Amino acid sequence: MSTATRSRRRNGATALLLLSVVGAMVGLSFASVPLYRLFCQATGLGGTTQRAATAPATKAADVVTIRFDAETAPDLGWEFRPLQPMVTVHPGEERQIFYRAVSKTSTPTTGSATFNVTPAKAGIYFDKLQCFCFTEQHLAAGESVDMGVVFFVDPDILTDPNTSDVRTITLSYTMFRAHQPARPTASMALQAPAAN
Repeated sequence: MSTATRSRRRNGATALLLLSVVGAMVGLSFASVPLYRLFCQATGLGGTTQRAATAPATKAADVVTIRFDAETAPDLGWEFRPLQPMVTVHPGEERQIFYRAVSKTSTPTTGSATFNVTPAKAGIYFDKLQCFCFTEQHLAAGESVDMGVVFFVDPDILTDPNTSDVRTITLSYTMFRAHQPARPTASMALQAPAAN
């Protein structure tokens, strides 16, 4: 085998390796957000709450205060707030609270909520059974709606050395305008071919 042939093969192998590395990096960049979201949900990192199917059968004698907070993105045009500023619950006790959204716009709008809890270390013990944040919210012009959250605090929060000092948790929501796919318009419709 000649030196030129070996050199071409090495260059080809190097190019293939570099293309593979670039492809892997692009793939990881697309996968990083869903993977990070899954990691946060599994560990409660960053105050990410948990989802549960049912509340525990028993509840603790101690109590924890849950405070409620709401923010609204300026471009949404809604008033968004909790109907009560706080509740006191026994860990393990199922509780429902409501947030109210009022559209101040003259056209229908759709909102989507993000959420977290503070202190962040309590996120793994804050479980939601139902939440308006799991779906987009559609409001007509001037419409208002009360949206519920059903939750409980896992009793293990009291025995975990990392969270045994937590007696107040703040549940925060931020309501954003939901990104809607472009709706077809007349200009986007397929045109019939002209008759010959």
